[in-house]
Amino acid sequence: MILLFMAISQLLYTTTIKEVVNEFHELNTEDAEVVFIDKYKNSSNPSIIAYVIAMEMKQAEYIFNPVTKLKIFKKSKNNLNVLIEENPNDVHLRYIRLVLQENTPGILGYNDFIEEDKLFLKNKMTIVDDSDYLDLYIDKNTSL
Repeated sequence: MILLFMAISQLLYTTTIKEVVNEFHELNTEDAEVVFIDKYKNSSNPSIIAYVIAMEMKQAEYIFNPVTKLKIFKKSKNNLNVLIEENPNDVHLRYIRLVLQENTPGILGYNDFIEEDKLFLKNKMTIVDDSDYLDLYIDKNTSL
């Protein structure tokens, strides 16, 4: 009976994107990052998937083999870029891509969209909408 109640509760409660964003920014260990990935990797929400992709890319930090690191990086980068092509007006996707581009070593050449994403986010921040909570993170974690 308790398991049934827990299952029903889980179905009725859906995590908001704001909760995912807050959780993402509080991650501070590899284990917590893996739990985050596992928890949200099957989401159908492109915004949530962007945060999962960012954490998957970050997992390369914990890998010793440079070839494997590069593989993880390229796969994550491509997945995020495809997601943005499919959802070009999603502020979370642009935010995550800008953060990743600004924090990726220059030698990897992941900087093609920095100016485009900055302009998009700068414009988005002037609009009052339901994503205003993200403005603080944009200010704190990007060069804007």
